[in-house]
Amino acid sequence: MADSVDNIAAMSFEEALAELEKIVRRLEDGKAKLDDAIAAYERGAKLKRHCEEKLREAKMKIDRIDIGPGGEIRAEKANIE
Repeated sequence: MADSVDNIAAMSFEEALAELEKIVRRLEDGKAKLDDAIAAYERGAKLKRHCEEKLREAKMKIDRIDIGPGGEIRAEKANIE
């Protein structure tokens, strides 16, 4: 699989998710040779972990938004450092 040389850690969430979706479609077709299917599954597992980590990081960075009693919007940065 040619794209297996790509560095997953350098991928954005969207890039990793798009590749993961392609892998899932390929595996669902069931036409791949066993060795290719196993390699695709292994890469898919790595892409899934990468996506989960990106989501976790994003969740930690999201501002906590609150509406005060007077209707004012207050934002508080999540402390992740």
